[in-house]
Amino acid sequence: MMISIVANMQKKSSYEMAKKVCLFLKEKGVQVVVEDALAKEFDATPFSQIDAQSITFLLSLGGDGTILSTLHEHSELVAPIIGVNLGRLGFMADIPLTTLYESLELLLQGKYEVESRMMIDGIFADQTHCFAINDITIHRSKTPSLIDLSVHVDGTYLNTFSADGIIISTPTGSTAYSLAAGGPILAPELEALVITPINPHTISNRPIVLMPKESIEIQYLSAYDPIEITYDGFSRKTLNTKEIVKVRRSARHFNLVKLPNSDYFSTLRGKLGWSGQARFNQESH
Repeated sequence: MMISIVANMQKKSSYEMAKKVCLFLKEKGVQVVVEDALAKEFDATPFSQIDAQSITFLLSLGGDGTILSTLHEHSELVAPIIGVNLGRLGFMADIPLTTLYESLELLLQGKYEVESRMMIDGIFADQTHCFAINDITIHRSKTPSLIDLSVHVDGTYLNTFSADGIIISTPTGSTAYSLAAGGPILAPELEALVITPINPHTISNRPIVLMPKESIEIQYLSAYDPIEITYDGFSRKTLNTKEIVKVRRSARHFNLVKLPNSDYFSTLRGKLGWSGQARFNQESH
C-alpha cells in the first residue's frame, strides 16, 4: 500500500502531525510519499520518484481547502482521498483529529467505502478549460453595479439574472458558496448541477437544480468592466461583455474514502450548528 500525505506544512501543527502520521504508517508497513522537499526529513519516498497513478490513498491533513488546493495543484492525482480535519469540521475533511489513528486502523483493515463524486468543467471564451470540485462562480468583481447574465440550458433560454453573479455548483459544492447564497443542500452522491444567483435583484429568481447531462451557457451582457470567473475559489479568469462561459459535467470524478465511524448527516449537523433533538409525542401513552 502506498499513501501520499499532504498538509499545509507552513503551519507547525500540521507539520508535526504529518510527521507523526508518517511514522505510524511506516510502522504498519505502508510506503509513505511526501513532497520532495520533505522526503529526507520524513524518511519517506519523494513524490517525483513515483507514478501518481500508483498511489493507493491520498491522506489530506487540514480542511476542505487543503483537499481542493492539492487536487488543483496535482490534477494528475486520482487516488481516493482521506480527509482529516485539523481545524473546524469540514464536509470533505470529515475525520476529526480525535479519531485519526482509529480511522487509519480501519482503513488499513479494509473497513471503508469509496464515494465517487461528480466534478464540472468550464470552457472559457478563449477555449481554455478548467475543472471544479465545488463550483464555478461568475461574479461582478470590482464592478459596483449589478450585472446582467443570460443563461441558456442545452441551448434553451432560461433567464437573464440581474445579480452580483451566478454560482454553478456540484452536489459536493452545494454546502459551500452556493449554500451561503441561499442554494439547496444536495446529498453529495447525487449527480446534478445547481444554479444559484448571488443577491439577485428580483426575489423570484431562485436556485434551480438541473440534470447532470445538461450544458449551461452564461453570457455577460452588461457594458461594464470585465467580470471574474473563479473555480473552487482558487484560480480565476475574466469575462468581457458579450463573452460566454460554458459549464458542463466533467468526465472526471474524484473519490472520497468514507469510514464506518463517520457519516454525512452527523457532519452536516455539526458544521451547520443544528441543535434540534429527536422528540417523541408522549401524549398518546
